[in-house]
Amino acid sequence: MVYVIYFVKQTVLALLGLLDFAMLLRAILSWFDQLGESKISMFLYAITEPLILPIRRLCNKMNWFQGTPLDMPFMLTLIVILVLQTLVEVLL
Repeated sequence: MVYVIYFVKQTVLALLGLLDFAMLLRAILSWFDQLGESKISMFLYAITEPLILPIRRLCNKMNWFQGTPLDMPFMLTLIVILVLQTLVEVLL
């Protein structure tokens, strides 16, 4: 049973780490490929946007962060991923 929990923990941490890395790459590539036309940008968008979209919709619905130059839903999604990583490390 201990091995199963360890395997699940490591798998979840690996997936969250990959998402964290994909978010970082998307942020860096947005400086260079602003239109998002490269294959890498489209791939990262396809992976990360389903995570960002619910938070983006909530922020738009509540009129949060309107007029800010930063993509706050992106940052909030990244914070959620980091908090999940910490919770998985601590609780499992």
